[in-house]
Amino acid sequence: MILALSIAGLALAAFFAVMAAVNLAVLRPPPSADGSPLPPVSILIPARDEARNIAAAIEAALGQTGVAVEVVVLDDGSTDGTDAIVAARASEDPRLRLIRGLDLPPGWIGKTHACWQLGQAARHPILLFVDADVRLAQDAAARLVAGMEQSMIDCLSGFPRQITATLAEKIVIPQIFTTLLGYLPLPMARRRPDPSFGVGCGQLMAVRRRAYDAAGGHAAFAGRMHDGLMLPRNVRRAGGASDLTDATPIAGCRMYDSLPGIWHGFSKNATEGMATSRALPVWTVLLFGGHVLPVLTLSAALAAGASLSAGLSALSIVMVLLARAAMAVRLRQSWLSVLAHPLGVLFVLAIQWTALVGARRGRPAVWRGRRYDPAPSSADQ
Repeated sequence: MILALSIAGLALAAFFAVMAAVNLAVLRPPPSADGSPLPPVSILIPARDEARNIAAAIEAALGQTGVAVEVVVLDDGSTDGTDAIVAARASEDPRLRLIRGLDLPPGWIGKTHACWQLGQAARHPILLFVDADVRLAQDAAARLVAGMEQSMIDCLSGFPRQITATLAEKIVIPQIFTTLLGYLPLPMARRRPDPSFGVGCGQLMAVRRRAYDAAGGHAAFAGRMHDGLMLPRNVRRAGGASDLTDATPIAGCRMYDSLPGIWHGFSKNATEGMATSRALPVWTVLLFGGHVLPVLTLSAALAAGASLSAGLSALSIVMVLLARAAMAVRLRQSWLSVLAHPLGVLFVLAIQWTALVGARRGRPAVWRGRRYDPAPSSADQ
C-alpha cells in the first residue's frame, strides 16, 4: 500500500515539476518599449475605502513614462475619505479624474460594476485596470502596451510581485502560482484560442477598447467576482487573443496583510474557480497527492523500513521543492514559502473545501461590506 501511494505521489509530483519548468521557461516579462509610438492608455482604478492605498496608487499611475496616460479613479461609496484624497490630487493634475460610482444595481458585483463604469468613462484605446493596492513601476504601462503591440494581443494580464510580510502571507500567497504555473499549460494556451485557456489577474489587466467592447466588457459577467478569468475568456470568445505575462518586474502588490484577510480574500471568489463540485476533487488529488502525500508516505516508509517507498517519496519531495525554489527565485518569493510549501497547499485546500460547503449551504460571500449570493459556476452547470 505504501509503495502504491509512493508511486502515485511520484507521478503527480513529476507532473507538477515538469509543468512548472515548462511554464517558467515561456512566461516572460513584457518587453521594454523600443521607442516606437504607442497608443495612449487609460489607467482605471476602482476604489472603495482605499484611503491608505489610493495616494500611492495614483502617484505610481501618474508617474508612467514612455506612453501617454490618463488616470481615472472611481470612488465606489467610500466612507473613509478616499474621494477627498483623489479630488485634491485631481485639482493639481488634469490627467487625473475622479468619478463617483452609481448605486449598485441588483445582480452586480461591486468591483465589476465599478470597472464597467470606468471602462465607459475611459478616453483612450488601451484600458489598464489596476487595483488600488497595486504599485506600478514607471515603465509598466509602456511595457504592457509594447507587449500587446508586438504579439498582437488584445488582453494582456499578469500577477504583480506579491509583497508578503507576515508568516501567513509568506506561506499561503505564493500558492497562487503553484496552481497557475504548475497546472496551466501556457504553451498550449497560447497556441489554442479555446476560451477555457484564458486566464489573467484582476489586479493588473490591459485590454484594447475594441476587444473589451466586443466581449461585452464587465457587463457580460455582472454577477461574477473572478474578473481575472472572465474577461480574458470573454475576449477569446469574441475572437480576440489573450495572454499572460510575468508582471513581477513591473508591478507590486500586498494583497492581504493577515491570516483572516487571506482566508476571507481567497474565499470570496473560490466557487468561481477551484471550489466547484466537479473541479475540487480533481484539484485535491493533484495538490494533496503531489505535494502533501509524499511527505506522509516518506514518514510511513521510514517507520516501516520500506526503503524503495522511502526513496520514491524523497524523490517526489525533492522535485516539488526544486520547482518551488525556481518559482521563488523567479517571482521573488520568500524562501519560507518553499520550506513550508506542503502547509500552504493544505491551507489552500481547506479554504476551497470550506467555500464549497458554504456555497452548497447558500452562505453568501461578503466583500467590502456587501453580501453576494454564491454565483453558479460553469463547472457546475
